[in-house]
Amino acid sequence: MRIGILGLGRIGAFHAETLAGLDVVDSLVVTDPFTDAAKAAAERFGAEVVDSPQALLSAGVDGIVVAAATDAHPALILAGVEAGIPVFCEKPVARTMSEGVQVLKAVQDKDVPIQIGYNRRFDAGFVAARDSVRSGELGTLHTVRSTTLDPAPPPAAYIAASGGIFRDCSVHDFDIIRWVTGREVREVYAVGGNKGADYIADAGDADTTGAILTLDDGTIAVVSNSRHNARGYDVRMEIHGFQDSIAVGLEDKLPLRSVEPGVTFPAGTPHDFFMDRFTDAYRAELTAFTEVVAGSRPSPCTVEDALEAGWIADACTLSLREHRPVTIEEVRLS
Repeated sequence: MRIGILGLGRIGAFHAETLAGLDVVDSLVVTDPFTDAAKAAAERFGAEVVDSPQALLSAGVDGIVVAAATDAHPALILAGVEAGIPVFCEKPVARTMSEGVQVLKAVQDKDVPIQIGYNRRFDAGFVAARDSVRSGELGTLHTVRSTTLDPAPPPAAYIAASGGIFRDCSVHDFDIIRWVTGREVREVYAVGGNKGADYIADAGDADTTGAILTLDDGTIAVVSNSRHNARGYDVRMEIHGFQDSIAVGLEDKLPLRSVEPGVTFPAGTPHDFFMDRFTDAYRAELTAFTEVVAGSRPSPCTVEDALEAGWIADACTLSLREHRPVTIEEVRLS
């Protein structure tokens, strides 16, 4: 299998390394506006370098991985689909939901698979949690708690272009809540504040947020996010039912310390980066994409899936701004 990679920044280079290690991938074709990044990938992985997305799409690739800047996502997704080449694209589909809807309308009648990158769907703990929910062993769910805490905020330029913490960070929690529970979000109420980097507040964003999501069956989901968690990168989920309760992320690299006398958990070195926490998930995610390319499975995360998480993010953004509950239907565009 021959895979093309568009964009060789931090995540693109990481994907190149992952794909180069898959037995099913015979060769890589790469392109990036920064030629040094492309040359580095060529040297590390024996990749072929081309000078444009158009050249890459004409290079006989079986699938493409879009890891370019967010603004480029819509055009690159559509170019891949028009060329009849399966597409993997990092989230989000587009910078705004209106652009995302335009992408969906343009591709929904095409017989070309698109997979959007929400890696938690491929993490072993979240997969096990979903299986437990779907099997019924937890009984009727009543509460879900989902947490994403970054060890430090990204640079000011990243924050300014991120779309806000709900669209950039919390959206992973929103997607995994939908995926694990199999339910849709009906209404949200969000709060937020700033006690850290001034440039986050200057950008009109919050550095710490909380959101209450009401699911369509009445289950309550609590989402907690922050750009400041000095102990490390903390991603967890709790799922509580009337028959049992389970957790994802309670392992020895959890970046949290107990102050209970005699308790030594967690005993390991805390996770300090998302690539550390989800290395195996990224590998499973791209392995799944090669199966999508081969035609042996449907897309495990569609454009529609990504937009659903985006509507929740938009509703939370509006709720924070106007200090009120917001329904998903209030923000959804047709």
